[in-house]
Amino acid sequence: MAKVKKVLLLLKSMIYESTSPQEILRFAMHYRKKGLEVVVVLFGPMGVIMAKSGKQQGLPDYDFKIKECLDMGIKFRCCKLGASVIGLEESELIHGIEMIDSKEIADMFIEYCEEGQLIITL
Repeated sequence: MAKVKKVLLLLKSMIYESTSPQEILRFAMHYRKKGLEVVVVLFGPMGVIMAKSGKQQGLPDYDFKIKECLDMGIKFRCCKLGASVIGLEESELIHGIEMIDSKEIADMFIEYCEEGQLIITL
């Protein structure tokens, strides 16, 4: 079996109604500390809410945790289609999160199917 080098974590769940967002961030930090390249994709109308800067409700403080992940070198991508459904503009994203087209996410699924890659959806 090939050694995993890159991890793609996908979040589509509502951020305040499940533990998936917390698990995604914990997994991301864990894999990054192991030296792996980590990309988190926030997609769908509920997943992209995580990318919005200045969320004032709920715990944990996702903005702080995402910034901590970004400082560790974890990359975050926000789906433009999901964002458009809820009216989320690129200027509202946490600094460091990149807005991408859904076709780019589709291409990432192919890229991460190569040997030594891992995809996790929560």
